Amino acid sequence: MFKLQTKMKPAGDQPQAIEKLTDGLQKGLDHQTLLGVTGSGKTFTVAQVIQKVQRPTLVIAHNKTLAAQLCQEFREFFPENQVSYFVSYYDYYQPEAYLPRTDTYIDKESMINEEIDRLRHAATQSLLTRKDVIVVASVSCIYSIGSPEWYERASFAIERGQTLLRTDILRTLVFMQYARTQSDLTRGTFRLRGQVLEIMPPHFNTIYRIEMVGQEVRRIEETDPVSRKVREDLSRILLFPTKHFVTPKPEVDRALRDIRTELKEQLGYFQKVGKLLEIERLERRTRFDLEMIKEVGYCHGVENYSRHFEGRAPGAPPQTLLEYFSKNNGSDWLLVVDESHVTIPQVGGMYEGDKARKKTLVEYGFRLPSAMDNRPLKFTEFEARMPQMIYLSATPGRYELEHSKQVVEQVIRPTGLVDPEIIIAPITGGSNSPRPPLKVRGGEGGVMKSQIDDVIERIRGRVKQKERVIVTTLTKKMAEDLSSYLAELKIKARYLHSEVDTLDRITTLMEFRKGTFDVLVGVNLLREGLDLPEVSLVAILDADKEGFLRSETSLIQTIGRAARNVHGQVVLYADVMTGSIKRAVGETERRRKLQLEYNKKHGITPRTIKKRVRNLLEDFGIVQDEKTHERKNGRTGKALNLELAVDDRPVEAILKEKEAQMKKAANELEFELAALLRDEIQILKQALKKHGRQSRGSTGSPRPSASR
Repeated sequence: MFKLQTKMKPAGDQPQAIEKLTDGLQKGLDHQTLLGVTGSGKTFTVAQVIQKVQRPTLVIAHNKTLAAQLCQEFREFFPENQVSYFVSYYDYYQPEAYLPRTDTYIDKESMINEEIDRLRHAATQSLLTRKDVIVVASVSCIYSIGSPEWYERASFAIERGQTLLRTDILRTLVFMQYARTQSDLTRGTFRLRGQVLEIMPPHFNTIYRIEMVGQEVRRIEETDPVSRKVREDLSRILLFPTKHFVTPKPEVDRALRDIRTELKEQLGYFQKVGKLLEIERLERRTRFDLEMIKEVGYCHGVENYSRHFEGRAPGAPPQTLLEYFSKNNGSDWLLVVDESHVTIPQVGGMYEGDKARKKTLVEYGFRLPSAMDNRPLKFTEFEARMPQMIYLSATPGRYELEHSKQVVEQVIRPTGLVDPEIIIAPITGGSNSPRPPLKVRGGEGGVMKSQIDDVIERIRGRVKQKERVIVTTLTKKMAEDLSSYLAELKIKARYLHSEVDTLDRITTLMEFRKGTFDVLVGVNLLREGLDLPEVSLVAILDADKEGFLRSETSLIQTIGRAARNVHGQVVLYADVMTGSIKRAVGETERRRKLQLEYNKKHGITPRTIKKRVRNLLEDFGIVQDEKTHERKNGRTGKALNLELAVDDRPVEAILKEKEAQMKKAANELEFELAALLRDEIQILKQALKKHGRQSRGSTGSPRPSASR
């Protein structure tokens, strides 16, 4: 049962929004929209609705950073319930592709984040064992993760007093893809010492210690993996597989037969149309994959055969996180789409992008046609799986508005805060700089500053007041260059964009709120949903460059980042009054008028939102141990720097050599050496990205340091 715990009471527009949304769900409305301005407490409103309807809930956000923030907020509201985080576990992902024009094949390359994988397992296991579950996910939730039926069927319960053969336990664990070890336990491994079996599950940083006397399970303990102290004596544990894709042996045999049949058919087709190169390419790869699957149960790119392993018909939709919700709940669950104006189009576009890439691979003999079924859901398939839905946005899109039977507006903030004041300032500087056709502030003595000079002056003023500043640019490079330039001026600044690792984004935002630095420069990640009450100034550079990043919706969303601070102010740098600027300013002024009138009527004095800065990583069980961090990055970096100091070759050449060494070490089963080389490669790539492709051997300038 969901139990909302908070000292806050619904205020402003929240009471009517909660009542209307709850009433709509109870009446059976399939689609509703909460049009809530930034800072109006949409998450709190949704939490109240969940408390009232008591349904498992999936919240979809359009990026990992926003998902992390929402997850933390829901955990604060529901500390006794299960709130999980489900996003893509790739820190780096380069999909397999083929470019016919240049005859270039690009192999799949990925880097899996083990901590995020753990959180994904925690989410799916919760859905199969509990009803009081909220999962906050990115759009990756519409990708295949295997059958929930097989995942649940493969689970293994061990009870105190139960009679079990040790050989049966070990055989079951191996089938569930646990790995046996005699060294330290890690996620998804087990260790047998005499009569004691120790298991570390894939979803939780703990060790289950099972003591047996003969064939009887005498004791089950949950222990701390570091201190080895007993946390709890247990009567029963339920273990789930270490991978979401779990296939019984009979199904594997059937899948291999089906793959051979499809291979024969596709080779026949290529023979008929005279594609001899494609015949050789497809046959060689597929037969190698079949042999690998037969011998070790896995091959590189095994997900491309997922249709056969799951027994799906050609073209049938994949099994996704949505199936985990519906398995035990049917349609009696709730789907909330946050920042729906971005998330819905994102969901709608994922299938076509994946299809175009896979089609080329199939046509040129790199993959069997069944690889096309390793895909995200089509939007029509997503719609067919929708339960009752609530869309959240300050700027809802056409889809939400057309489908919603009820649109609930939440304009009044509980804090009394009003939409920020908007200032229009010129992009170009000098006395002859053209003025935009509206009132401009900031010019002195007839000479107007350029946008960079002006924003720097405004930043210095906010820093003196110990307030934070967000600056948005049009490109990633502009964001990086501007943050470097500000740093040269002794202004503490950092950049944030899509190439920054998921967990690093969370850490950056946390440090920004704490005041470790004062200015955050970004492109698009700083637009929707981020809750940063310390920000009092938002500067939008090149606001008149109309397009996706400077559309009406984008401008309104970015303006909203300053709406959580009583001193909130937004500067739009523009030389031309575009239609998007005019509409965004007009809508902001409309809302501002309603808010001011409400405050006057009720005698409300606006106040800045006060929110405790929490360590999101620790909330998710990702504890950054300083010693471990030093061991992973510091020592590796120091050793690498010594190596670079005596090697005059370009860094790119060293990087290429290390990649070859890593692959060789992995092939020779020297996994510790391969892991060390992998860490060094990652450090070198990050250094090159940060400092550019400079090398002492080619330019005479010092090469980038390997330290992070």
